[in-house]
Amino acid sequence: MGFLAPWFLGGLAALGVPVFVHLLRKHVTTPRPVSSLMFFERGTQSSTRHRRLRYLVLFALRFALVLLLVLAFANPFVRRAAANANGRLLVIALDNSFSMRAGTRFADAKQQALALLAAKPHAQKAEIMALGGQVDLLTQPMDDDAQLHAALASIEPGDGHANFGDLGRVLRTMSETAPGPIDLHLFSDMQRSATPANFADMVMPANVTLVLHPAAKGATPPNWTVESVNAPAQLSDPKDPKRSRVEAVVAGFNTPTATKTVSLVVNGKIMAAKKVNVPANGRATVEFALLNVGYGFNRCAVRIDGSDALAADDASVFAVRRSDPERLLFVHAGSDVRAALYFDAALQSAAQGAFVLQSSAAEQTTDLDPSRFAFVVLSDAVSLPSIFEHALAQYVTKGGSVLIALGTSAAHHAQIPLWGGGVKDVHDYSRGGDAATVGQVDFSYPALEQAQPGRDNGGWAEVKVYYAAAVDPGQARVAARLNDGTPLLLDKQIGEGHVLLFTSGLENLTNDLPLHPVFVAFVDRTARYLSGDERLSGSRLVDSYVQLRAAPEAGGALGSVEVIDPEGRRPLTLSEARTAESFRLERAGFYQIHFANGRDAVIGVNADRRESDLAPMAGDVQQLWSGGSGERAAQTAGAAAAQVKYQPVSLWWYVMLLALIVALAETALASDYMGTQREEV
Repeated sequence: MGFLAPWFLGGLAALGVPVFVHLLRKHVTTPRPVSSLMFFERGTQSSTRHRRLRYLVLFALRFALVLLLVLAFANPFVRRAAANANGRLLVIALDNSFSMRAGTRFADAKQQALALLAAKPHAQKAEIMALGGQVDLLTQPMDDDAQLHAALASIEPGDGHANFGDLGRVLRTMSETAPGPIDLHLFSDMQRSATPANFADMVMPANVTLVLHPAAKGATPPNWTVESVNAPAQLSDPKDPKRSRVEAVVAGFNTPTATKTVSLVVNGKIMAAKKVNVPANGRATVEFALLNVGYGFNRCAVRIDGSDALAADDASVFAVRRSDPERLLFVHAGSDVRAALYFDAALQSAAQGAFVLQSSAAEQTTDLDPSRFAFVVLSDAVSLPSIFEHALAQYVTKGGSVLIALGTSAAHHAQIPLWGGGVKDVHDYSRGGDAATVGQVDFSYPALEQAQPGRDNGGWAEVKVYYAAAVDPGQARVAARLNDGTPLLLDKQIGEGHVLLFTSGLENLTNDLPLHPVFVAFVDRTARYLSGDERLSGSRLVDSYVQLRAAPEAGGALGSVEVIDPEGRRPLTLSEARTAESFRLERAGFYQIHFANGRDAVIGVNADRRESDLAPMAGDVQQLWSGGSGERAAQTAGAAAAQVKYQPVSLWWYVMLLALIVALAETALASDYMGTQREEV
C-alpha cells in the first residue's frame, strides 16, 4: 500500500467537522410565553437521548465520507507484481525416479516444490515437469495457481531411471520456443548415476538459470540390491539340470562386508534360500538349481532379506513359462540331408532350447498346416507346392515367422517364396580360390545379440562363406553383411510376422558356419526370436518397450490387445488397444498381455539397478552444472519471490465509488432521522 500524493493527507484535519457538529454543538431552547396553545398542532419533540444510536450511525457515515474524500485525493495504490513477473518463466522439475523412494527424499522434495509454487507471484507464469524415465511436461506455461498446484501434487514416485541429459535436451528445446529468461528449480537427490556420459548433454542454455534443491541430506546410506537374474524364460523340463537353474548377482553400494540371505520365490512361495557373503562395495553370485515350476506362467523373484535404505530394489522379478517342447517345421530340398542334422544338433545343445524339430521334404508339405508349429525353416527349398506356399503366407501375415536359407537352389528360380523378390546374382567364392568372410554384424539384432562381441566380431570373423546369393534388401533390415557388402542376413516384416532370409545355406557346403561355436548361439537366438518366446515371458527393464503388433492396420484387422499393469489396471484405451504398435513398461512388477493373435504373455519388469547406487554427484559438479549458482540453491522461496519487480496500481476510482455510496447513504439517513414526526388527529 502507498500514496502517490501523501500531502493531501493533511485534509484529515477536516474530520473534526462531524465531530464538532455531533459532539460539541449543543441544542439551545429559548422559552417564549404564549397565551394559548389551542392554535398549535400537537407534535412529537425530538429527543437527543433516544436518537443517540441513530446519530452515531449518521456520525460514522459523515466521518467516513470525509475520510474517503481525503484518501481519494491522496491517490492510494497497491503494489502488484508486473504482469510478466520480470519476463521470467518459472519451471519446477520434480525428480520422481526410482532412487527418490529412499527414505523421505520424495516427500521432502515435493513439499519444498509446493512451498516454492505457493510463494510464486500470482501473475508469473510457471510450468510443472516430472523427471523420471523420461521428462513429462505436465502443464503448459500458465499463471493458474490451482492447475499448477494440482499438477505438482499429482506427481507420485516412479520406477524409471532419471537422466539429467534428457532434462538438458528438453530445456534447450523449450528455450527455442520461449526465448525469454527461464528459472529452472530442480528438486532431486542429484544422483550420480543420472549424470550422462557426455556432460555437455546436461548443460543448460544461456537463458536458463538453474537452481538445485538437493533432497538427499547427509552421508550416502548403504544399500544392497539384487542386481541381475539369469533364468530361463521358457522351461519344458524342470528336472533338466542344464536349463532349470537360476543365477542371481547381489551387489552392495556404499556397504560394509555382510552376509545376506537370498531366497527364490515362485508364485509367492519360498522354494529355496541360501546365505551369501557380499564383500564391501562388491558383488556375490548365488545359484539355485532345479527350478520347480508348474505348467503355464509362473511369477518368480529372487529376494534378499534385511532392510536397507531402498527396500524396493531388494527383489528382482521374472516370469517363467513352462510348456511342452514346441515343434518347428524344417522344410528342405530332397537332396539336402545335412542342414536338418546340423540345425537340430545346435538346437538341442542350446542352453535355452525347448523345441522338437520335424523334418519334411519340400514336395511332401502339401498336407502340412504351418499354424501348428512355432516357426518354419525353409532350407534350400525355394520351390514349394502352391497349397503349402499359400498357407505359409497366411501363417506369416497372422504373426508366424519363417527362416529361409537359400542354399544353391535359389540360382535356378526367379522368385523367393514369401520374400516378394528374386535373386539378382549369385557369388560362388570357391571358384575364385578365396572364401568371403563376415564383415559387418548388427549385434543389436535379436538373432545375433551379444553384449560384448570382442575382437573376433562375436565369433563371426572366422566364418568362411563359399556361396551366397545377392538379393535386393529393399525395406528389409540387414543384420549381417559379407566383406564385399553382400547382405548375408535380412529381416522383413510381413503383416504381423517376420521372414528371416539367410542368403547362404545351413550345411557345411556353402559355408563352414555349422562348424563354429557361434552357430549354436545363432540357432538358439534365432529360434527364440522367431517363435516369439522372448516377448512372452522373462524380464525387462522399466521404460523398455514391448511390441504389440506390426502395424495399426493389421492390428485393427486382427483384433484388440489387452494389457494389465502391476496394479491390475488397463492402461490402454479402447482406441489404443486396436491400434497401438508398442507399449512402454512404466512400472516395476508383472505385466499381463493378451496379443491380437491370441497368445498370452506375463513379463516381469524391474527398475534399472543404476538407481540403486544412491551416491549423489560431487558438490563441485553440481556447482559447475548450475553455473556457479550454489548460493541460489540455498535461497528460500520467499527470497526468490522478492526478486520480482512490482508496479503500483491506483485505487482512486474504487475510493471515489465508495465515497459516492457513503454520501447517498448519509443523505437518506439524515433526511429520515432529522425530520419531524406529526401526530394526526
